Amino acid sequence: MSQVAAAPFSSLSGRHFEQPCPIRDVLDRIGDQWTFLVLGALGGGTKRFSELAREIDDISRQMLSRTLRRLEQDGLVKRTVFAQVPPRVDYELTPLGRSFLGPLEALVNWADENHGAIVDARQHFAERG
Repeated sequence: MSQVAAAPFSSLSGRHFEQPCPIRDVLDRIGDQWTFLVLGALGGGTKRFSELAREIDDISRQMLSRTLRRLEQDGLVKRTVFAQVPPRVDYELTPLGRSFLGPLEALVNWADENHGAIVDARQHFAERG
């Protein structure tokens, strides 16, 4: 079992996470599954709405639209509308959105590396109870 260093979170010790809390504000917005998947999909480059919908096949069109709107509102995604027939809309990460790809990749790698241990722990917990 690996040891986890507490140093990166030592700045959190003693903080009060009352509203308005910048940490809660940001994590509430980026912490849902759809945001992670959309940001990950856009990490490969500019995409159209239909491309994103195909790549994230279990997201509804309404939820994808809502997620993209929120990401645009937060400055993580840029939406470009082209005046043509039919209208074309492209989505891409802003520099702020690109800056999140490193932490996103680290979290995805951690989840991938530890998923088996988490599944085992859940099963062990269920067997005890």
